[in-house]
Amino acid sequence: MAAEDSDRAVAKLQALVRIATVSHRDPALVDTAAFDEFLAELARQFPVLHDRLELTRVDTHGLLFRWAGASHERPVVLMAHLDVVPTDDGAPWQHPPYGAEIHDGAVWGRGTLDDKGPLVAICEATEALLERGFTPAQDVWLSFGCNEEVSGPAARLAVEELTRRGVQPWFVVDEGGAIAAEAFPGVAAPIGVVGVTEKGVTSLELRVEGRGGHASTPVRMGPTARLARAITRLDRSPMPSSVPAPTVELLRRMAPHASWALRPLMANADRLRPVLTKALVVAGPESAAMTRTTFAVTTLSGSPALNVIASTARAGVNIRIMVGDTVAEVLAHVRKVVADDQVEIDVIEQHEPSPVSPVDDEAFRLIESTISEVFPDAVPAPYVMMAATDSRFFTSICDRVYRFAPFRMTKAQRESIHSYDEHLGVAAFVDGVHWYRRLIERIP
Repeated sequence: MAAEDSDRAVAKLQALVRIATVSHRDPALVDTAAFDEFLAELARQFPVLHDRLELTRVDTHGLLFRWAGASHERPVVLMAHLDVVPTDDGAPWQHPPYGAEIHDGAVWGRGTLDDKGPLVAICEATEALLERGFTPAQDVWLSFGCNEEVSGPAARLAVEELTRRGVQPWFVVDEGGAIAAEAFPGVAAPIGVVGVTEKGVTSLELRVEGRGGHASTPVRMGPTARLARAITRLDRSPMPSSVPAPTVELLRRMAPHASWALRPLMANADRLRPVLTKALVVAGPESAAMTRTTFAVTTLSGSPALNVIASTARAGVNIRIMVGDTVAEVLAHVRKVVADDQVEIDVIEQHEPSPVSPVDDEAFRLIESTISEVFPDAVPAPYVMMAATDSRFFTSICDRVYRFAPFRMTKAQRESIHSYDEHLGVAAFVDGVHWYRRLIERIP
């Protein structure tokens, strides 16, 4: 991409990051004007795409574009979402979260990585190909959700629209993995991790009711103490660990690039699963999460005043269910571990882990060979994605759902997602545009 074209593409990303399209579970809190502004700005920045592709509006602000290909037999879906999570006013952002300022060779702002960077890169690649008169070998659908961050209905409605039209995608690519530096201890090479499945997401509320009263006369095992005991019991009782097949393949592919001490263990990961499982658990929370279902207490509420005993104490628990576990097994585990009939357990949302998409397959080979072409120093590999994406809803109509954002990301950048100082390198963004363009060009 010429320097002038790169600068123009980066300016488009900046313009769209500056619009605070924040999702909320309560629709009344959503700034619909910001979403309206985003769609209008997207149309201004990508006029050829909007003029030449067929557009179907989905939900409130979701978009579903169809780019007619030479064939309709094996359509491909490229996904992203235009909504972002809120920013914490007290977080120590180095640069304004919606300023989209360029510092140290990167665009800084909420959504640069999750997920406006991929969205703009897809649109820029499409616009460039359209301008030169390119027609893809197969239909290409662009599915852009508007409420991914709150598990909203846009993705499900997009699936319903594709189903209504008889579209069965050959493969789907959504956000997820990346060209990850410092991805694994002892492995120097960047890993091009492609999510072939993702953990299920289930949220619970633990609730304890009581009489409440004046703080000067507390009773033993009041609502807050009983809730605290339940939380502690859950924290001390993880579910069994294991290493699923995608993780085994990930380790096998990383083995040639690992230190001499780790290489034998990783190369023989399938045969040494029990030893490997224990090693991953003790290596830290990130690697431990690769082996088991995780429980995170994320919200707490109790008394409204310091001198009042709570009559109701609540804790929200976010659970990421490992491939191989089920929602039913997780709920049974929670009830057994808490072991207290006075702790009510309410299911707020529940999703099973996604099916595992194939690795020994033409579609995956296309993705990994495109990674190798654009990022020759990276090691393409499958993995189990920890977070949830809109693509999980597409598994009902497609057996090949992959999760990959074609950007180089440091460990610090990955940690900035849903946190502060989110930023995307300008060169990394340009490489991402190139990756999407080459993927579209190489679709057989």
